[in-house]
Amino acid sequence: MFSDFDFGVILRSLPYLFKEGMTFTLTLTAVATVGGVILGTLIAMIRLSSLPVLPKIAAGYVNVMRALPLVLVIFLFYFLMPYIGQWALRADQPIQVGALSSTIITFTLFEAAYFSEIMRAGIQSIPRGQVAAGYAIGLTYRQVMSYVVLPQAFRNMLPVIFTQTIVLFQDTSLVYVLSITDFLGAASKIAQRDGRLAEMYLFAAAVYFLISFTASMLVKRLQRRLAVAR
Repeated sequence: MFSDFDFGVILRSLPYLFKEGMTFTLTLTAVATVGGVILGTLIAMIRLSSLPVLPKIAAGYVNVMRALPLVLVIFLFYFLMPYIGQWALRADQPIQVGALSSTIITFTLFEAAYFSEIMRAGIQSIPRGQVAAGYAIGLTYRQVMSYVVLPQAFRNMLPVIFTQTIVLFQDTSLVYVLSITDFLGAASKIAQRDGRLAEMYLFAAAVYFLISFTASMLVKRLQRRLAVAR
């Protein structure tokens, strides 16, 4: 079955695959995770607040993002944002966002919807008695959230946050629709250039599997340690 396979093409392509492709994939994953967690936490806090209108707007944002395919959001942001920027800034020409900037912003905004639900569950998991105790000793709302609620919520939700990060790592392969060279995009370019589709796609699948599987095992290990610590 593998007699016609040219595994040498994989070895020759390793520097390009990992230096160009995997570097971008991991960078996008890290940036979107950090940005998504920060923005998602703010959205979660807004949804749990007693403000009159903002919680409904935040809930609508989360519901819309979670109901749309990521690839569609990528297309919508890339093609519509230049015109939205032109309208907002009252410019004469559409505002050029660029594929790289568009991708980073899109992934951050999209993942924020999922991280917000994770953080909302984490915040709600903290006993209300701790919040009441914080107010009783004179802490403000900001101090209660900063020193009492959020640290525990992050700790409780760490396994789920890392699990969502693994999903995000896999989803980064969708940037090929904007002709950005991530790991899968790099493998695809080599496959088409050398006519070795089977070799390159099988190798890409193996790399994604190894990274995702290893990360999943580490998440399970972390989950067990947190369970014992409780």
